[in-house]
Amino acid sequence: MRTVPTTLSVAAALRQAVARLEPAASAALDAQLLLGHVLQRSRGALLARDDMPVPAALRIAFEAAVARRATGEPLAYITGRREFWSLDLAVSAAVLVPRPETELVVERALALCGAGPADVADLGTGSGAIALALGLERPRWRLTATDVSTDALRIARTNARTLRVRNLQFRAGRWYEPLEGLRFALILSNPPYIREDDPALADPALRHEPHRALSSGPTGLEALAALVAGAPDYLSAQGWIVLEHGADQSAAVADLLVARGFRHVRCHRDLAGLPRVTEGQRSWRCRERPALPSPPPQSASP
Repeated sequence: MRTVPTTLSVAAALRQAVARLEPAASAALDAQLLLGHVLQRSRGALLARDDMPVPAALRIAFEAAVARRATGEPLAYITGRREFWSLDLAVSAAVLVPRPETELVVERALALCGAGPADVADLGTGSGAIALALGLERPRWRLTATDVSTDALRIARTNARTLRVRNLQFRAGRWYEPLEGLRFALILSNPPYIREDDPALADPALRHEPHRALSSGPTGLEALAALVAGAPDYLSAQGWIVLEHGADQSAAVADLLVARGFRHVRCHRDLAGLPRVTEGQRSWRCRERPALPSPPPQSASP
């Protein structure tokens, strides 16, 4: 059995961790964040005192965290935390890790609807990231967040309590199932949109995330199509739907919206310049609802 030294300096512990995590480009940053998590210190405070000893028990915990990261497990799952819209969110393997590009959904929601009272739905809420950001930005909105995963809703409710978001309710069920009889000024979603045979799903990081939060079928458009088809029955007059999608799916999503009768259909690019979010406004042409097969399982996305 390997003997662990009683103490090791922060600098030495970080050097060993970086060597374990290389050649990943984020090796140094990941090592610093993991050690900061274990020691309950900010990254800045850690680097300012890199001669500080790391107690043996905490070094063991740090090495275990580094070993998990070396397998490709997302940093957020190891620390149990992820920042989104400047909010510190709890996350677990039950939810997709919130990503910076999803903040564009929040931006578009704020741009499309004013600060006055409004009913807004976030479908497939996962950690609650989108709904929580909007609940804090727009305290007069009435938000409803749905997810088919009870484990995801447990995480989202925890985040809502921690952040004291009081204008948000959660409902369990697939997409529109829990919303019968309700109408919304805005419907938002970051659904699963990766096609089942996409090589990206073999990425070590994605292998740790819930599959149903990533892919909804062979084309990757299955969940998006179900959301577009059902939206007019739950949107108020001139209400909007805002959908995140893959960078190569903007034309397909726009076609779905136009075919369903939506107007003012347009796509917005994320900070990387990729077409990431498409929106459309309900019009009178949306009244007829086509027959659809049963919707695929819902994601536990953010």
